[in-house]
Amino acid sequence: MSPTLLFGKSFQNYKSEVTNLLNHKDVQPPILLILSGPSGVGKDAVLSRMRDLEEPYHFTVTTTTRTKRNGETDGKDYIFVSQAEFRAQMEQDGFLEWAEVYGNYYGVPRNQVKTALKKGKDVIVKIDVQGAKTIKSLAPNALYIFLAPPSMDQLEKRLKERMTESPDSLKIRFETAAEEMKSAGWFDHVVINHENQLDLAVAEIQNVVKIARLKQMETPNFEII
Repeated sequence: MSPTLLFGKSFQNYKSEVTNLLNHKDVQPPILLILSGPSGVGKDAVLSRMRDLEEPYHFTVTTTTRTKRNGETDGKDYIFVSQAEFRAQMEQDGFLEWAEVYGNYYGVPRNQVKTALKKGKDVIVKIDVQGAKTIKSLAPNALYIFLAPPSMDQLEKRLKERMTESPDSLKIRFETAAEEMKSAGWFDHVVINHENQLDLAVAEIQNVVKIARLKQMETPNFEII
């Protein structure tokens, strides 16, 4: 199923509210950062390390119907809901974007993004490549970062080490990842997450965000929602 955008009029009306707020010279426009990449590349590990840095980001927590894995915390890693609860939120236009991935539903809570941007906070959205493409059509001026593995062999190794997939599911994920790697070219930046060098990947993302902030100060442009 292709990811579907579910923006209502209230979100579009919100755009004018934020634009008015950003007309004040002392207010720096917030950054909307879309972090994507294939399954198993380390997106969750990168975001966990970025949280440890205590930067003033809003980390959007994705809603999902998949089963919670060992070590995951509801409300921090994901918001875990039943399929019925997910559908109810869909009907209420509760998601910025939603998609069915590997038989499970994932959605970006619209109100999280809306509220944080309105407060002037930089927002980070972790999403699969399909979802990133969907948001790109609505928010072309957001900052798009593709997190990539050093090699496909390394990615396959990481997927196997997670021990969360059946052989058939692992095969599907790896084939999907190979296709997703072909999309890296349209992202603003590609960051390689090398083995045992997580801090380097995080530092590179931090630098990309700093440069993006400087560009927005020079030429404020909030046409991202």
